[in-house]
Amino acid sequence: MEFNEKLQLLRKQNNMTQEQLAEKLYVSRTAVSKWESGKGYPNIESLKSISRLFSVTIDDLLSGEELISLAADENLANINKFYTLIYAILDLMMLVFLFLPLYGQEKEGMIRMVSLFSNPDANALTWTIYFIFPILMAIMGIVQLIASYFSYEKGTRIMRNCSVFLQAFSIIVFTATRQPYATVLLFLFFMIKVILLIKSSKLN
Repeated sequence: MEFNEKLQLLRKQNNMTQEQLAEKLYVSRTAVSKWESGKGYPNIESLKSISRLFSVTIDDLLSGEELISLAADENLANINKFYTLIYAILDLMMLVFLFLPLYGQEKEGMIRMVSLFSNPDANALTWTIYFIFPILMAIMGIVQLIASYFSYEKGTRIMRNCSVFLQAFSIIVFTATRQPYATVLLFLFFMIKVILLIKSSKLN
């Protein structure tokens, strides 16, 4: 008997609905429905809760192969969450571009580095672009954290890819407007993201 059949049998033997079981396990009814239909497994913590609730061992619930597969899936999910956290931090760190002295300002034949808000030499369009990029990146970082918290893997992947493409585009813009310090920092962030993206794709 497979795990989904065992769970369904245990639930019915204890006269529980899917909603009632979900409440006791602190998960959604959709999660319970997915487990019982064989479309997924609970995580380790939920599995322990099921074991305690029905007074059965984890070995009674899962075969050795299923347990190994579950552990591998959970490990992969944890690694992906860690990568997402790094992505989000890098995107949120883009806000420093608003305040660090990364922009060249010509004065008396000399170039000095100033923050964005102290750079009157930039025209309105350029200044707006410099301002919008960090804000957009920070928003992406926040969305990635939210998607990761709710285990919305598809949304997390989409935001990661968007983050990489926007970062690449911002490198082109900052290079074209001759901002070497900002460009080098952007390129460093970009390379970290690309490395994480490659590692993540190999894992999946």
